[in-house]
Formats: sequence, structure tokens, C-alpha cells
Amino acid sequence: MKDIAIEFINIIEESGYKAYIVGGFVRDYLLGISSIDIDITTNATPKDIKKIFSNVNLKKSDYEDSNYGSVLVIYKNIEFEVTTFREESYYLDNRHPSRIKYINDLEKDLLRRDFTINTICMDKNGNIIDLLNGEKDLKKKVIRTILDSTKSFHDDSLRILRAIRFAVTLDFKLDEELIKAIEINGKYLKNISYERKKIELDKIFGSSNAKYGIELIKKMNLEKYLELNNLDRVKDYTDLIGIWAMINSDVYRFTKVEKELIKKINVVYDLDNLDHFILYKYGLYVNVLAGINKGISKKKINLEYKKLPIKSKNDINITAQEICEILERVPGSFINVVYKDLEKEILMNNLKNNKLSLIKFIEKNKEKYFK
Repeated sequence: MKDIAIEFINIIEESGYKAYIVGGFVRDYLLGISSIDIDITTNATPKDIKKIFSNVNLKKSDYEDSNYGSVLVIYKNIEFEVTTFREESYYLDNRHPSRIKYINDLEKDLLRRDFTINTICMDKNGNIIDLLNGEKDLKKKVIRTILDSTKSFHDDSLRILRAIRFAVTLDFKLDEELIKAIEINGKYLKNISYERKKIELDKIFGSSNAKYGIELIKKMNLEKYLELNNLDRVKDYTDLIGIWAMINSDVYRFTKVEKELIKKINVVYDLDNLDHFILYKYGLYVNVLAGINKGISKKKINLEYKKLPIKSKNDINITAQEICEILERVPGSFINVVYKDLEKEILMNNLKNNKLSLIKFIEKNKEKYFK
């Protein structure tokens, strides 16, 4: 990946411009972490980049349409986000600059970025260029803004969640000045779209270090601004959907499948997750996510689940066609009634799940299925 990235910036340099790999890829490279997040900073304009890479796959980035100065280039099946050196004017809505100005100064471009650890560059020869002491903070394992933290978070309040995300995913601490600035500017998170906030929150909650992220959110009193009203319900930090289910917020968007899972987890949260009927009806995954947040061990729930004589209707050792033959009826809604009775009796261990026992049970209750 590094070799292709260097090859990429060399192509830009051969066209008479300056170009550097910057940000996450360089940071992760120095930390020994594999990364596919490759950002390029250059004094070439988007128009120049399009011309240089006219023969490869080009995509408009979301930012180019808003005069952000970025172009997404797919080179050798790798995405490179190429952004022109720039200065940014007064920020609107605590997120977007009102105007950008292309410049020809790498250091000034780096000064507009979020954190020192994301300003480290790599040149066309693979040399590290660190103009703002990012390596120093990498070694100290600290997240620090480049300039005044209060202004940085006021300008772009999404940086608050990015700071927490980097602290969580890298297991770094937050600079004390940065923490105070977050506490001052946390209210501006309300101005950020739920979609953008959820992207960052998913990365925080989906991390193996999610507990740390939730502790930071609570420590800096951000729950109310993020509308995460039930963080105290979260006791297990190993499953992203499990965390969102405990928070149970209705302001963030989820897929249809995710919504259904969250709904089920909240239903069984108020039920007995060791009860065989509950385990059977809602399944192991849902009961585990609800149970472990109530202090019931995953092992205990698993052991009870293994005791179930059947895990689904498909495990019942008789087919719908066979039920029809026993009752001498054409298929109809009565089949579901039969299966529900069989499920109940089998789960209560009143009925063995073998063909002969099932046939006898149906024949014995034959009159019920003709009502």
C-alpha cells in the first residue's frame, strides 16, 4: 500500500507539483497499524489532478461540489482523496468553512487540520515530514488540537467526536486543554447532522475499546447533546447493536434489520432471558445481548439455550404435509395451530420430538384442529 501511495504522489510531482501523503495513513504507518485511509495533500488544484489522472477512474468527492477542493481518484484499485493546499475562512454551522482559498504552503495547510497526530506527512521518497510535532504526541499517546482547542471545536464540532474516536481506537488519552474545550463546546454537537454523528459513534461503539469511549462521553457530559439518554444501561461493550439497543435512541437512523433487532432486544430486556420459551421465541443472540447488560453471563444463557429440545419450528420432526395426512385435511391455517401446540409441549418436555409421539399427540387432539 505504501509503495503504491508513493508511486501515486510521484506521478503528481512529475507533473510539476508538490504532493504528500498526510493524515491517517502516515499516523497508522508510524504506529505499525495497517491502513487503507490514504489522503493526499498537494498544491495541484482539482482541475490539475483531473488532468494528471485523466486516464484512470475519477470520482467526485462529496466535498468537491461544495468547493471543498477534493477529488477522489481510484488508482490501482486504491482510493486516494486528493486535496489542494488551502486556508479556510470563518466556519458556518459549527461544521463547514464559509470559504476556502487555495495556497502554496504545506505548513499553512496543515494548520487548518484537526489534531497534531493527523498532520504528519510522507514525501515522494518515503521520508517523514513533521512540521507540527505530531510524532511527539504519537509517542506520548495524546490527542491534541493544533491551535486553540476551544476555537477548533467551535469551528468544527464534529472534531469532538473525532477526538474521542481517535482516543478510543488508538487507546490514547485526551489532552487536558482539549477536554476543557470539549466541555465548553459540547452544546454545538446539536448542530451536527445525526448521520455524521452516527458515523463517528458507530466507530466508537464498534471498537474493542468502546467502554473507554462511553466513559469519555459521560465524563464530558455529552450524552444530552448527543441524545444518548440511556448510556447507564450499557454494561456490555462487545456488540455495536447491543450498545445501540441499550441506548434505544429514536433520533438516529438504522436499517430495517437493525431496528427489528433493537426492538427485540428491548422487549426481552424486561423478560427472563433464561426462560426456555423466551430463548426459543427470540433466539440466542437477542437474549444474550439483553441478558449480559443485566448481569446474566453469556455462558449461563448459552447453557440454557443448549438445553432446548428444539431451536425452531423446522426442528419439529413432522412436516406440514404429514399433519394434513393425519387429519385428512387440505392445507390451511390449522397447521400453524398444530405447530404452536407441538412447540409448547416439546419445550415443556411434555412431548418427545419423534414421529410416533407427535402423531399420537395430533390424533389425540384431533377435534381441536377442526374447530
